[in-house]
Amino acid sequence: MKRKALSVIGGSLLLAACSAAHPVLYPNAHLQSVGKEVAAQDIEACRQLAETAGAEGESSGKAGRVATGTVVGGGIGAAGGAAGGAIYGAAGRGSAIGAVSGAVWGLLSSLFRATSGSSQPNQAYTNFVNRCLQEKGYEVTGWQ
Repeated sequence: MKRKALSVIGGSLLLAACSAAHPVLYPNAHLQSVGKEVAAQDIEACRQLAETAGAEGESSGKAGRVATGTVVGGGIGAAGGAAGGAIYGAAGRGSAIGAVSGAVWGLLSSLFRATSGSSQPNQAYTNFVNRCLQEKGYEVTGWQ
């Protein structure tokens, strides 16, 4: 049961991470001379440099919000389950059931918010990546 739940959680986080926005490059002379493969490597290098400098990328922010929502949901569910269980004389069992249901609710609602929200990374991150790419000779026309 735990493996199945972890697989669902892991797969959901990967889906959220794979939907990351990326810079769109204008086909200037530099891009044409280096090619798309080198440009993709340069984009990845600039992304890593931005994260190393402390700018939060889209996927790390979403994954953190989903994890936080799951933990908060679990805590709220545990408290509610303990209160309900105390009424019926089984606070421990009620707390466990409440924690599981609250964690599932927190995960699903956080995933929904993460995937239905803006797919754009924060402004500090995009500015950093744009500047890095500009210094390498690329022209960023926007993000999508």
